[in-house]
Amino acid sequence: MRDHSTAATVIENARLIRDGAVVHGRLAIAAGRVVEPDVLPADAERLDARGALVLPGIVDVHGDAFERQIMPRKGVTVDLGIGLLDSDRQLTANGITTAFHGITVSWEPGLRGRDNAGALIRTLWHLRPRLGCDTRLHLRWETFALDAEADVARWLRLEPRPILAFNDHTTGMANRDARARGDDQKSAARAGIGIGDYRARLAAAWARRAEVPAAVARLAAAARAAGATLLGHDERSPEERAYYRGLGATAAEFPVTPETALAARAAGEHTILGAPNVLRGGSHCGAMDAAPAVQAGLCTVLATDYYYPAPLHAVFRLVRDGRCSLAEAWALVSAHPAEVVGLTDRGRLVPGQRADVVWVDDGDPALPRVLRTMVAGRSVHVGV
Repeated sequence: MRDHSTAATVIENARLIRDGAVVHGRLAIAAGRVVEPDVLPADAERLDARGALVLPGIVDVHGDAFERQIMPRKGVTVDLGIGLLDSDRQLTANGITTAFHGITVSWEPGLRGRDNAGALIRTLWHLRPRLGCDTRLHLRWETFALDAEADVARWLRLEPRPILAFNDHTTGMANRDARARGDDQKSAARAGIGIGDYRARLAAAWARRAEVPAAVARLAAAARAAGATLLGHDERSPEERAYYRGLGATAAEFPVTPETALAARAAGEHTILGAPNVLRGGSHCGAMDAAPAVQAGLCTVLATDYYYPAPLHAVFRLVRDGRCSLAEAWALVSAHPAEVVGLTDRGRLVPGQRADVVWVDDGDPALPRVLRTMVAGRSVHVGV
């Protein structure tokens, strides 16, 4: 087996993004890093890209599509290890080289409960050495999951450091009107309990709402002390963005309104929306429309959200629709998300950076195809 810790490779006949334009050239890799071609030995391995786009690997800061692998149908679960390994194959096949699994920590039992979160995290850390994608942790803490505070504080000290996002879906759920109460049935099915039990648990969580602000402040302090990235989630107003900014949340994840996104951008912060939003032509839950937000400069990062193929296809959709250039669109899924989480060693293909690389056949721009995915110079997916 080839030793990629010292291996040298030249990717020839590539189309690369340089200074905002697509140019023909070659990419040199040594010891898992991008290097200048003239430093490579004469016997370096040579790979022919045959005119494919050779781009920085996709960095996904928010994705929970793995939930479908561990619960393919509501109430039907499979082994966590099998599900996470299957998710890894889907990630690399779609050009994703760094992924933060969005594991929800809720007061609900079942798929998004505290116990399942702990089991997922233990399994993920056990499997990380086997995974092709550099897979990390995005803790989506439901702020009413007060009994999970100590667990979340402990998980924040894991290496590599997780993301912590403050989620409050409980307030909206507790205040649903009668017409929307049917959604409780879906949530109960996901949790694996009856509707009566689910509503009783919701009522119990809502009854402790006065305790939530102090718990949020404590976990924000714990995250800052650990050096973990904090994100605000589903912020509905500039005032809410300012509140979470004051706690140390450095980016806005799924801002609900243009005004909120504008406030974040005015403060020099990144704004994260879902790539499936671009593909669908709008949000599935009535929030901001991502494509015009990109064009207006109100969205700087696209995440997989719930669908792993979405970032790759969203990029080419934006370009086809004239929303932005390929260089601008690709930065939404590579350089910018890397900046959000402080991963300064990836997101661009320049000397010194990790050789996280995706080869893309864009002969049919409506259906671009991943030909090869490389993580730290090692091929982890080769398409047909």
